[in-house]
Amino acid sequence: SSQHSYHSDYVPTFPHQQQPTQPTRSVTKKQHDINMTSVRLEASCHCGKVFYSFDTFTPYPFMICHCIADRKTSGFYNVNIMGVTKGMNIRGEEHVKVYQARKDQTGGSKEELSGHKRHFCKECGSSLWAKHDDYPEFIYPFASCIDSPLPTPPQEIHIMCDFKADHIKIPQGTEIHSRYPKDSIEKWHKDRGLYGTYQLPKA
Repeated sequence: SSQHSYHSDYVPTFPHQQQPTQPTRSVTKKQHDINMTSVRLEASCHCGKVFYSFDTFTPYPFMICHCIADRKTSGFYNVNIMGVTKGMNIRGEEHVKVYQARKDQTGGSKEELSGHKRHFCKECGSSLWAKHDDYPEFIYPFASCIDSPLPTPPQEIHIMCDFKADHIKIPQGTEIHSRYPKDSIEKWHKDRGLYGTYQLPKA
């Protein structure tokens, strides 16, 4: 299903914690189908041992997560975009390791491992992409490792704010969610007419 919600455990739907602070415009399916194309992005780790490329229709890095697992593994908070597994190319895969957090690190049970698998470089520790067992057709690249220019989102939302570190201040008027939002990355892009519209700047 394309209507899954992004984040640490990728559970399909969660109660909407707060209504958007900015209105979204309605976009018809016909409008989406016009010039809707994926864009090929490149990413790498800090030490250069891992490189990967992938296609995406949803490149806007708008969703900022404050869950404990993301804060601990990223060093601050985290932003992922969504890409397509098919056609993904990886160089240096032998340097990639996978980490699965316990669910209590993302708001669930400590007895169970999350289906969300964080892939990182075992040499330098760079976060690379995430994948979830329930959604094998998608990957969730970490915006921090993407080398290609990413578009600036028209708005940001902050999620999992129940776990936010005290020293992090969210600007007043920002859309926030105490846990997971209801809308998926795909729906967010489509609601704003941004799905499959981004093109890389010409060199």
